[in-house]
Amino acid sequence: MELVLTALLASTITGGLTAVGALPILIGKKPSEEFNDTLLGFAAGVMLAASFFSLIIPSIDISTQIYGQGPWPAAIAVVGILLGALTIALFDRLVPHEHFISGVEGRSNAKIAGVWLFIFAIAIHNFPEGLAVGVAYGSGQQENAFSLALGIGLQNLPEGLAVAVGLVAVGYNRLKAFLVAALTGLIEPLGGLFGGVFVNISELLLPWGLVFAAGAMLFVISHEIIPETHRHGHHSRATAGLMVGLVVMLFLDVWLGAV
Repeated sequence: MELVLTALLASTITGGLTAVGALPILIGKKPSEEFNDTLLGFAAGVMLAASFFSLIIPSIDISTQIYGQGPWPAAIAVVGILLGALTIALFDRLVPHEHFISGVEGRSNAKIAGVWLFIFAIAIHNFPEGLAVGVAYGSGQQENAFSLALGIGLQNLPEGLAVAVGLVAVGYNRLKAFLVAALTGLIEPLGGLFGGVFVNISELLLPWGLVFAAGAMLFVISHEIIPETHRHGHHSRATAGLMVGLVVMLFLDVWLGAV
C-alpha cells in the first residue's frame, strides 16, 4: 500500500506541473499569433522527442525484457503506434466538434477543433506517462523512478502553457484556459494509481500504452500542430521553436536517465 501511495503522489506532482506551466496565462497581455506559433512549435518539438525517447524506446526495452530478442518488441511498437494514430484520426472524424466550441463565437470551427484535438492528445499522452511513473514507483525502483518522474514533470511545463495559450488564442478567457490546461494534468494521477496497483499483474500492458500514446502524439504533431503553426506565415519562428523543444527534451531525457 505504501508503494501504491508513493506512485499516486509522484504522478500527482508530475501532473500538477501542467497547471504550474499554465500559470503565466493568468497575467500579462494576450499573446500574439507569432508568440503562440513559436510556443506551439516548441511544444511540438517536446512532444516529438518525448514520443521517441520517453515512450517508443522505453516500450521496446520493456517488450524486449518480457519477450526477449525477436520480432515481438518491434511488432508491438508498430501496432501500438498505428492504433494510437488511428484512434486520434477517428476522433477527429467522428466526434461532433460542436460539443467543444459551444459558447465560443466568431472563431473558425476548424481552428478550435484543432486546439481541442491537441488537448485530447495531451490527455492521452499523460495517462501512460502517469502509468510509467506508477509502475516505476510501484516496483520499488526509487532512483530510476525519480529520474523518470522529473523528466516527465519538466516536460509538462511547456505543455500546460501551450494548451492555455492555444485556448486564449481562439477566444477562451484566461481563467477557463488555465483550468482546462490544469485538468489535462489530472490524467496522470489516474495512470499512476493504475500502474502502482496493477504493476505485478498488468505490466504486459505498459509497452502497449506507451507506444499507443506515441502514435497519438505523432499524428497530432503532423496533422494539426505543425500546419497550425505555419498557417500565419511564421514558419521560421515555428520551426525554431520545434527544434529548441526537441533538443531540450532530448537533453532532459538523456541527462536524467529517463530513456
